[in-house]
Amino acid sequence: MPASTDDPFSLSRLFAAVADAVPDRIALVAGSRRLTYRSLHERSLRLARHLVEAGVGRGEHVAVLAFNRTEWVESFLGILRAGAVPVNVNYRYVAGELRHVLADSHAVALVVEDSLAPTVAVVRSDLPRLRHVLLLADGSAREAEGTDYEQALASAPEDAVLPPTSGEDHYLLYTGGTTGYPKGVLWRQVDIFRAALERRAPGAPRARTPQESAERATRCFPQRMLVLGPLMHAAGQWNALSMLLCGKRVVLYTDRSFQPDRVLETAHREGVHTVQLVGDAMARPLARHLLTEPGLCPELSSVRSGGTPLTPAVRALWHAWREDVALADSYGGSETGVCGSATGAERDGGREGAEVLSGASDNRSFTMGGSIAVLDDSLRPLPPGSPEVGRIARTGRIPLGYYNDPLATARTFPTDGEGRRWALSGDFGTRAADGSIVLLGRGSVVINTAGEKVYPEEVEAALKAHPAVEDAIVVPAPDERLGQRVTALVSLAPGARLEQAELRAYCRVRLAGFKVPRTVHFVDRVRRTAVGKQDYRWAASVARVDTAAPDPVGPDPLAR
Repeated sequence: MPASTDDPFSLSRLFAAVADAVPDRIALVAGSRRLTYRSLHERSLRLARHLVEAGVGRGEHVAVLAFNRTEWVESFLGILRAGAVPVNVNYRYVAGELRHVLADSHAVALVVEDSLAPTVAVVRSDLPRLRHVLLLADGSAREAEGTDYEQALASAPEDAVLPPTSGEDHYLLYTGGTTGYPKGVLWRQVDIFRAALERRAPGAPRARTPQESAERATRCFPQRMLVLGPLMHAAGQWNALSMLLCGKRVVLYTDRSFQPDRVLETAHREGVHTVQLVGDAMARPLARHLLTEPGLCPELSSVRSGGTPLTPAVRALWHAWREDVALADSYGGSETGVCGSATGAERDGGREGAEVLSGASDNRSFTMGGSIAVLDDSLRPLPPGSPEVGRIARTGRIPLGYYNDPLATARTFPTDGEGRRWALSGDFGTRAADGSIVLLGRGSVVINTAGEKVYPEEVEAALKAHPAVEDAIVVPAPDERLGQRVTALVSLAPGARLEQAELRAYCRVRLAGFKVPRTVHFVDRVRRTAVGKQDYRWAASVARVDTAAPDPVGPDPLAR
């Protein structure tokens, strides 16, 4: 592909320019570890040299399977500098899910924590392309074969020749697909930078070169952001990368479970200005804790939620703590980048007559860029003020498609009658008279639980694999902490007996923990429509009956 006018904007060139401009500024904090821009850049370069020496070629894919830690960021940057493509892997995956992502992505190398490596060992024989493994120490026993990460960096040859990088190089982000299996969204690096990672002051023009971005970094306010979202998801990853590419400081939450007191202890100690989180599941307990200790976090001035919006009740809690705290919901997705944001809607209660978005108790009106539109069935943009409901989509800087899946690419990235390609978000909405977009909800029955997307078909398949299960349907039910909880309605085979705990345990070895139904209702039969499809409206009405029951799994949205 010929180089474009944006060609200098490879992510590794951008980071290198910023690191050269502010080398002694703290870039990354994770637990007791603190890295300056210089040290983060140098360690990522060592990893790049090791990968090249190990035979990883330009454009090949290298997976990262780890919890939030400095090495996650180092690995990501080092893989890019080696001319390779990072692949994010969900640390909650069980063996089957892990096999799918590593095989589908054609990963040739893997960076993995010791505690997560045994699951890789289970599926390693099914991954003929995977030829190199780097092991990250995490305090657990080392049971898998591979090269120690620190030794690899220490022994990396200084004279290894690194390939040139380009804005045309790829960026790959794995996310849930409409079939329930993870899909890799493939971007050009320059497009993901413009669509999701570039931070600039209001009214400021886009940077024309990496050097111009670096010059701005020398003058920027040294903002500190606490990133609570996992780096293996878009929200956490994009917030962290966008901060690093403009010279600011990223503080990672590194605990394996979400503990509000520990989060706020970190925020207070590091003097963070902004907290990035995922919906009410994180925002509610944090606000409640702050109300018990109002002197905590004096420098915290803003909260940004991605993945799922904050409800009015939670926004009110935050304003009860500090009236002037800025609260913002960010709207976007792996297929569309960051499209827009909403602020201040808690004061007017939102717009009446709209449905709920992703489990929120009010719909939200988002201000979005000019490349975002609401499309009718013929892919024509609806005008402002139109009452028609349409699909929210983005044009211009959008992904190349889904990696290794041309059929899904054709569905999600169609071309209209004028030759424009669109990225369909999967959300429906209307265009307000002022040009903002009112989100009305998902166009499918996807469940959004604490920011994790769960596809009912996959959970239903696991349930129905149990010999005692005759039929099953999976729907969302409202949940105060999670936004939505995964709820199953199950009918048993004649004469069969089955306890909820037994069925959940059966699913737990087949699905990641966040996909396992938190509530199971046993019914005489699962209702279906006249054409044989599951009756999701009926199922949702049943699921809402007992939403106040104790959560059998526990409230932790970060637990594996």
